[in-house]
Amino acid sequence: MKVKLLIATVDTRFSTHISNNISEHHANTIDVSVCNTLECLQEALSKRKYDVALLDSSLIEHADTKSIHLPLFLWSENDAAFEVPTGYERIQKYRRISVTVATVLERFAKVSKDRHESDSDTAKITAIWSPAGGTGKTTIALAYSMFKANYKKEVFYLNLEPFSSIPTYFNESGKSISAVFELLDSHEGNVKMLIQGVSCCENGIYFLNRPDNYDDMCILSSDNTVELITSCAQLADELVIDLSNSCDERTRKVFELSDNLLIVTDPAASAEIKLKQFISQNNVFESIKDKIILIANKGTLVNQSPVESVISFPYIQSNDAIGVYKALSEIGFSC
Repeated sequence: MKVKLLIATVDTRFSTHISNNISEHHANTIDVSVCNTLECLQEALSKRKYDVALLDSSLIEHADTKSIHLPLFLWSENDAAFEVPTGYERIQKYRRISVTVATVLERFAKVSKDRHESDSDTAKITAIWSPAGGTGKTTIALAYSMFKANYKKEVFYLNLEPFSSIPTYFNESGKSISAVFELLDSHEGNVKMLIQGVSCCENGIYFLNRPDNYDDMCILSSDNTVELITSCAQLADELVIDLSNSCDERTRKVFELSDNLLIVTDPAASAEIKLKQFISQNNVFESIKDKIILIANKGTLVNQSPVESVISFPYIQSNDAIGVYKALSEIGFSC
């Protein structure tokens, strides 16, 4: 589903700049139209309905909102004394276009009725998990993401740890994943579209920023987790899910949804003991055994593997967390 966006402003320089940028960078998400005169606006609204319209002060009073699902007032400091018509939310005119696009998608997602919109093609889902902490699970998750991105795949990295590692690896310049959680809880709106609006991209990897509050992730239900994953899977070729070390109901749901499961271990005795406990004492192991790839991280020696597929990575001693996962991505993930 593309959002039908109308930009109505007499500022032709602004409209040309923003529409060209949207057409170049957001064509898969937004179908943009431009009107710079009253006559053009009236004709456009008589012939077509728009999901969102950005209208400046010179044209807003002449817009027939019956043809616009979400009308927004394109505001600048020059409009400080302008009285905004009833029913219009304000959106700032002069700021980064990526922020404007994110805001448009976020606001429309909340009023859209197509909550369960789905695509025929969905991403391959790979979950990364470990029963022990400190094994390098997140580093492996990002190395795998970069490995796929280097092969020109669209990769979405979803961090579901209660304490997020996002700030260590990415520049948090966008909105929090908490905005998505709120929409999931409301049972209204279009989750996929909101994720498109608030996701960021760095090093070729799309991601959602950490929650505003620790409890936001902890209270995420299993059903909401499934909807979150399903929505993210419609936005990329590869969905990489970085899980916490627990093996609760929510984690098991992710195991079920995943095509591949990378289980990470390291040379620590505690990691070996916990992995053996998971294999021998947890009834979920047999049901997911065929999709598991064991990641022997940090130079771990594996004498007897519980699964057929094993990938070994060396120990890279460095304080540069980003450099480490990039180096591991170059080694690759061939079994």
